[in-house]
Amino acid sequence: MSTTAEPDADAGGGAALRLRLDGPIARITLCRPAKYNVLSAATIAALQAALSEAGADPQVRVIVLGAEGRAFSAGHDLNEMGADRDIEAMRTLFRACGDLMLTIRRLGQPVIARVQGVATAAGCQLVAMCDLAVASSEARFAVSGINLGLFCATPAVPLSRNMLQKPALEMLLTGDFIDAATARERGLVNRVAAPGQLDAEVDALAGAIAAKSPAAIAAGKRLFYEQRELPIAAAYGQAADVMADNAVHADARSGIAKFTRRER
Repeated sequence: MSTTAEPDADAGGGAALRLRLDGPIARITLCRPAKYNVLSAATIAALQAALSEAGADPQVRVIVLGAEGRAFSAGHDLNEMGADRDIEAMRTLFRACGDLMLTIRRLGQPVIARVQGVATAAGCQLVAMCDLAVASSEARFAVSGINLGLFCATPAVPLSRNMLQKPALEMLLTGDFIDAATARERGLVNRVAAPGQLDAEVDALAGAIAAKSPAAIAAGKRLFYEQRELPIAAAYGQAADVMADNAVHADARSGIAKFTRRER
């Protein structure tokens, strides 16, 4: 697997992203650094296609989503948004972005955001929607639409599910930046690494997950998100069914057998 997206005309030409298979890890890289990796309609479509391609590949155990340049992503393309004031066009854009975010959630493989730089607005939304995130100590995060008179309503969805309520709402209401250490404290990212150690930290996390049973990981990821939306009794009921199914899977039977032989 090695794919380069079609040129992103809305962002000024050139490929929007690259998709490369590195053993069990699929690496998707936004590669419009001069445009701060904005999420134009074309880039959203390219990301949707790349995630779907990687997710359908049985070799892929983990997906790493990264970017080139100073910005992970500056969010939606404001030039594109400013050129079209039709409400139906805006609904189409934001719904397509929402579909992209839900694709991340529905994939069987965990998606790790590799955040090397600034992530703002829908770029911060993308980080929050990934299952895990590793950030450079130089990365910064903001949902800054409010500074333009535009409340970041769609980024509010994953932010409110990743962070405590008051810190998330403060970011949304002020548009202020937070640094990587604060993002970790507030639950937006898992790990923070020095810039020169970012790839090693991402690879360590991805490798740890890739070494596990893909069936267990896929079932566990799905259950983790679904049970959060249920009352606790229903959550336990669903979790029991998922765990029972997992327990009779060949991967689990093999793992249990190896453990019990070692204990004797």
